[in-house]
Amino acid sequence: MQSMVDIRQLRKTFGPIVAVDGVSLTVGQGEVLGFLGPNGAGKSTTMKMITGFLTPTGGAVTVNGFDIREQPLEAKRGLGYLPEGAPAYGEMTPRSFLLFVGALRGLRGAALHQRVSETMRTVHLEDVMHQSIDTLSKGFKRRVGLAQAIVHDPPVLIFDEPTDGLDPNQKHEVRELIRAMARDKAIILSTHILEEVHAVCTRAMIIANGRVITDGTPADLEARSRLHNAVLLRVSGAGRDDVRAALGEVPGVVAVEALDADAAEQAWRIFPTDGAPIIGAVSHCVSRHRWNVVELSVCRGQLDEVFRSLTMPAQALT
Repeated sequence: MQSMVDIRQLRKTFGPIVAVDGVSLTVGQGEVLGFLGPNGAGKSTTMKMITGFLTPTGGAVTVNGFDIREQPLEAKRGLGYLPEGAPAYGEMTPRSFLLFVGALRGLRGAALHQRVSETMRTVHLEDVMHQSIDTLSKGFKRRVGLAQAIVHDPPVLIFDEPTDGLDPNQKHEVRELIRAMARDKAIILSTHILEEVHAVCTRAMIIANGRVITDGTPADLEARSRLHNAVLLRVSGAGRDDVRAALGEVPGVVAVEALDADAAEQAWRIFPTDGAPIIGAVSHCVSRHRWNVVELSVCRGQLDEVFRSLTMPAQALT
């Protein structure tokens, strides 16, 4: 896999404040890296340094083989950047703005007009292309910001909250677009929407206080959840004490937790030892006791739980 973004010990300070503290990462062609972290963790600052909008206090950034400080023009030619808030010239229309950005990016003549038309179709701006950007909804403004980032078809894309302000249908469209573009590009996106990690990301990196806490696939992060491979069981027509006792004797089960219950059915969450699969053993127990099963399912793990455990102070979790 070809490395397209290479960051080594990136650091940024603002006076006594350390915003980014030794972040290192590599993103290759075909990868979508989800950049996660609480507000103030250093995500946007890191992205601004990757794109050359901020000068690092220390460390190095290489984009497509070009050092962002030593060869800024060469590095930025291969970058597309959607900043936080998707800033644009409000008095311009989406079409005129994209023509302006495309020209700045080196497109000319028929190639410029063709590429702008293709980009507007891709992000569905045709219906508002002659309307001033100031009058657009937040969702359409976000689309304009996305369009200016991809109008020159760069190999590296940096998206800061790409689906912010979009409705569910628009979010789905943007995620489909990111998945399609990821085949031959390297993409870094920040998000607070953890379902987005599952939807589009091949990797997820969590940072807090300017430092990398963990880096792995979404499945790797889910495996760190206490709910990883836990089994949810809902049954009816069985004695509550009998069910608890039987589940507690299942091999590999470390704990059994009672959930909501009513007169008709009861619910249990069954936790495995060290996250090992127990669905087969639980199914065998259910079959042996001939319980009436309403639901039997396995939890992959919850990213929000892992996120909280890694980014919140220990005292805040108790």
